[in-house]
Amino acid sequence: MVMTLVRWNRGFDPFREMATMQRDVNRMFDDNLRGWFGGREALTRWAPPVDVYEKEDEIVITAELPGMQQEDIEVEVHDGILSIRGEKKVSTEVNEDHYHFVERSYGSFERSFTLPAKVQGDNVKATYKDGVLKVHLPKAEEAKPKKISVSVDN
Repeated sequence: MVMTLVRWNRGFDPFREMATMQRDVNRMFDDNLRGWFGGREALTRWAPPVDVYEKEDEIVITAELPGMQQEDIEVEVHDGILSIRGEKKVSTEVNEDHYHFVERSYGSFERSFTLPAKVQGDNVKATYKDGVLKVHLPKAEEAKPKKISVSVDN
């Protein structure tokens, strides 16, 4: 039996195309996830974790901002929206090129929250202690719950 060798058309190679596609997909995931799990991109992307809860007379927002200085944090209330902005600066103790692994995030951030009730903007208080920012937003009188007494009809 004689076998004829057929040359594969190099114009289209499905295996090469799949390998190229796999490399492109891997690169896409690597580029987008590296900022979340380390690498130099982690130096520019981050958003601090926040808890928001409501009491009878106020709304409280707590944000974790470890390693930040008070002067690097800005809190603003405008038109029913609370904005927290700031910048966590990279330590200058070590040159960036000498890092082996970076998990902590640095850079500018901004978080904005639509408030669930009207607040007294002039009485908002913000405190910062041990890396935790706590914002107390007292509710406006019209937003506070009102107890209504029930009378008995005879």
